[in-house]
Amino acid sequence: MKNKPSVVMMGLGYIGLPTAALIASRGLKVNGVDIRENVVETINQGKIHIVEPDLDGLVHKVVKEGFLSAATKPIPSDVYLIAVPTPFKENHEPDLTYVASAVKSIIPTLTKGALVILESTSPVGTTRKMEALIFKERPELKGNIYLAYCPERVLPGNIIYELKHNDRAIGGIDKASTQKAISFYKHFVAGELHPTNAKTAEMVKLVENASRDNQIAFANELSIICDKAGINVWEMIALANKHPRVNILNPGTGVGGHCIAVDPWFIVSEFPKESALIRKSRETNTYKTQWVIEKIKNEALLFKQEKGREAIIACMGLAFKPDIDDLRESPALLVNDTLITEGLKVLSVELNLESESARKLTSSSEALQQADIIVFLVSHKEFKNITVSENKIILDFCGVTNN
Repeated sequence: MKNKPSVVMMGLGYIGLPTAALIASRGLKVNGVDIRENVVETINQGKIHIVEPDLDGLVHKVVKEGFLSAATKPIPSDVYLIAVPTPFKENHEPDLTYVASAVKSIIPTLTKGALVILESTSPVGTTRKMEALIFKERPELKGNIYLAYCPERVLPGNIIYELKHNDRAIGGIDKASTQKAISFYKHFVAGELHPTNAKTAEMVKLVENASRDNQIAFANELSIICDKAGINVWEMIALANKHPRVNILNPGTGVGGHCIAVDPWFIVSEFPKESALIRKSRETNTYKTQWVIEKIKNEALLFKQEKGREAIIACMGLAFKPDIDDLRESPALLVNDTLITEGLKVLSVELNLESESARKLTSSSEALQQADIIVFLVSHKEFKNITVSENKIILDFCGVTNN
């Protein structure tokens, strides 16, 4: 591999685009690939299609300098990164369609010595499955290319920093592949690179998110218990966390995003009998969202009984976490859309979206003025500084009013 290898990034979404931009900023030539023509066109103009701090300036710079370009098809390259979605099917079984499609699209361009790295969150054994897929169509490549798995572990809203500074677990199908991948990541990762095998690296990613899901489930369960007991859960958790070995997370509307809300099911799907706690955590966090919906509906019913008219409800926040525009698996979005579907009068507020074709958005100031019930679903930083009129009913499911 040359000193600065050429790179193909398959997928230009919330992970693929920041990763491609970071790699390009290190002077490597990156060809980003996405099936969405509007995304390709946007990036080639030096613009971005997602909300992520510091990404717009970085993309503009590397596109202008000629280190990043986008297309709908891959070109021959030294390194191929796969960063496409891995959703699950209705029965919570992982859907590898996008991963397999991305791998199939690069197969014709692969040459001897190429390095293929899967970054998409995947069930254990996926890297080996993709290896078999490649060698089935190109048997002459067996023993002549390198394959590895290296999951991202970043926080939306701080992706650029964490891509560069977080440690990475890197597992190849053999030791040579592991070392080849480590050499590549050294171009743009300052964190420590930990060698392992592909199966272990795949499980590491799933376990990290299952662990987070379990911790959030504990907090969400406490919020339901405290509500029934008449206790302020935010105050209680803050006091419990004064213990030197206790660190309880804050509860919320549920769990969203493409990682924590999805990845634990990959473990449950493969090991259904052994993953009782992991499954229960998923079920608890899913139930929390339904519990929130029922709390809002009950409050709206009481309002109607007292006032003789339908309540106007402001759903404050639609993203799956604070200060981003990502709606994937968002519990807040599910709450908002469920209330609308069931015929309630809802004002949808999401400050990080300029427009949302699926629904009409309302400004926060307009919603605060018009609504009878103010429902905080996501703790966007702007919400913490607003003043709600005393005659409004406030339902706070994310701790905005307790900061």
